[in-house]
Amino acid sequence: MADPCFIDANGHRTWLKWHRARRTVTDPEFTASRILEAMRLGASVEVDLVIHADGGFAILHDLELDHATTGTGLVRDTSAETLRQLHLRDPNGEPIAERVMLLEDLCALLSAHPAHPDALLQLDFKEDRTRVDARSIANFSAAVSPVAATMILSGGDAEAVAALAEATPGLKTGYDPTYPDVLHDLKTPQHFADFIQKALETAPTAEMIYLAYDLVLAANAQGVDLIAAVHAEGRRVDAWTLKETNPDSIAAALRLIALKVDQITTDDPSLLIERLNEKLAGSLA
Repeated sequence: MADPCFIDANGHRTWLKWHRARRTVTDPEFTASRILEAMRLGASVEVDLVIHADGGFAILHDLELDHATTGTGLVRDTSAETLRQLHLRDPNGEPIAERVMLLEDLCALLSAHPAHPDALLQLDFKEDRTRVDARSIANFSAAVSPVAATMILSGGDAEAVAALAEATPGLKTGYDPTYPDVLHDLKTPQHFADFIQKALETAPTAEMIYLAYDLVLAANAQGVDLIAAVHAEGRRVDAWTLKETNPDSIAAALRLIALKVDQITTDDPSLLIERLNEKLAGSLA
């Protein structure tokens, strides 16, 4: 069985990104064991960053601790020492043995266990520029600089990403212009064309543009190829997120692969790659 890293089809490689460091849909989020596994295999893997009370970064998605950890309250009000004592929860809400990691903990692990040359760890910053100050920039740079070559920093606030990346030589950046209900605002082919042009202008140095997969497919239905527009600027596209592996998500993935998307974000890369390989093999039979 193929490692859940990428699909080659029609002369193009599409990576399957392990969303929140999950190999399967039943995995807990952000466990050190899965992150190290992905990086050893040469996969693309994503973790989220939230700033804590000491001006560093916790590997968490939510601004609150209650749902994903054994803690309570806001991450921004919680110290690094306290965060390190908290356990993560599994998808059923049960505590697991692995604890919350801080960014420096993760980077130390990667330094001790060098990644495969093809591996890429996405650091997805979940806050905005108002939360980034001199202390957080210094903490970020100190943690990431030793392993920056294996990482890409992304977020929905291009200024926040730029501020952190400028202090961290060798770090790649990405930008996600998607916002809630974006499809309600994009009604015509020109709307879609203007949207992607604005995204490219907003983040001129971003190597990867992160787009909701249904946005990409809705644009294509109106004759606008957002992926081709990004490729024309020498950049790459990640389409997010296929949460389950079912007939609808498989069909969406096949459409994205046909459009030559560079990366598909999925919560279930292990099963998705199996089903996609079956479909692609059948189409060639």
